[in-house]
Amino acid sequence: MYAIVTTGGKQYKVAKGDVIDVEKLDAQPGDKVSLDVLMLNDGKNTVVDAAALAEKKVTAEVVDQHKGEKQVIFKFKKRKRYSRTRGHRQNLTRLQIAELPIEEAAEAASTEA
Repeated sequence: MYAIVTTGGKQYKVAKGDVIDVEKLDAQPGDKVSLDVLMLNDGKNTVVDAAALAEKKVTAEVVDQHKGEKQVIFKFKKRKRYSRTRGHRQNLTRLQIAELPIEEAAEAASTEA
C-alpha cells in the first residue's frame, strides 16, 4: 500500500511509517500535517481520479526542522580569470507518515461486514 503525495511543488511516493524530507513547512515538531494525494494504490486497486481523491489526505507528523546538505555552486569562465564559488543549504522539514486514506477505507469496510 502506497500513495503519491504532493507538497512544495514536488511529488513523493510514501507508505505508512516512511520518513521523508520535504521543503520547509510552517509547523513545529510533533504537529500533524495533511498532504494532498495524487494517487492511491492498495495492492489491488489504483485510484487516480482527481474527484475521488479530492477529500483524501495523508496524515504525517513533523519529526524536526533541519537544513539539507550543502550544494556548491561553482561558476567559471576559462581564459577570463573568473571563478566564483557559492553554497546553499535548503531548509527542510522531516515528516513521518502516520496514516494513509487506504487504511481508513479498509477499516470502514471491515466494520460494515
